[in-house]
Amino acid sequence: MRFRLYLFACAAIGTACSASAEPKNVYAASALATNLPYYGEAALAHADDYQKAQCRLDLRYPTNRTGFATVVWFHGGGLTQGKRHFIDLGTPDIAVAAVSYRLSPQGKLPCFLEDAAAATAWVIRNIGQYGGSSNKVFVAGHSAGAYLTAMIGMDPRWLAADGVTNMQLAGLIPISGQMTTHFHVKKLRGDTGPQYRPLIDEYAPLYYCSSNLPPICLITGDRAIEFKCRVEENELMAVSLRTLGDSNVEFHEIKNLNHGTVGKGGLPFLRKFVETVLNAPKKRPAPAKKTAPAKPHPAEAATSNR
Repeated sequence: MRFRLYLFACAAIGTACSASAEPKNVYAASALATNLPYYGEAALAHADDYQKAQCRLDLRYPTNRTGFATVVWFHGGGLTQGKRHFIDLGTPDIAVAAVSYRLSPQGKLPCFLEDAAAATAWVIRNIGQYGGSSNKVFVAGHSAGAYLTAMIGMDPRWLAADGVTNMQLAGLIPISGQMTTHFHVKKLRGDTGPQYRPLIDEYAPLYYCSSNLPPICLITGDRAIEFKCRVEENELMAVSLRTLGDSNVEFHEIKNLNHGTVGKGGLPFLRKFVETVLNAPKKRPAPAKKTAPAKPHPAEAATSNR
């Protein structure tokens, strides 16, 4: 018994020592740029005060390296509430852009999708000024933010409006997002059916399944305690993408996490996915096929023999 207590004490001391040896602030080598407007002057010239105040982002980025990846993060809140906030990925090597977007009812459909696309395009265009790589921009979010992530990453028209293609994105990580048309979007479009009646129209990420999409990591909580149908919708998305030939798809159902707790609990999976994409071997271009010299036309051959 004494020996067991001794081992327990040693383990406890070792744990405490290792914890105290860790840096107190993992983001000490990071800098902040806050309240940055992501719409340009031309767009803001015609904007109301709400758009000018709401359409901003905060950026946390590493100062001891360049070429880093960035996660553009959209908060949840049912498209009617919520505030931008930084997520804790446990590493200073990945930048995070925390985005605010217009909310309903003050903002009108489809303003939140336009804002999500404009913020993402801003990061792609400007992250190089802070040392990051425009080719390593990931888009992620929780709940309503996950819905925005999937929509602007899968339906190319939203980013195209800002002169960017969705294929410029390094990856998409929606956490507990609706893959059918969002509950609130259905209401805004006049749908009076039951909340959980699925609708797959042009405002549903599932509508845009194809084989030509950025890598995607779908994360949900435990189906026993998640939003009804949330896990199944994401499973359908994963199966549909794979069936269409998209091999860059991950799906994770995290046990014992509900819709609220998976927002934080899914972050280790988010970070792992980012690292996996960044460390994936680059595909080499196929070697050019050797072709035999073309045979001269009979008339040309006759001419050359004269």
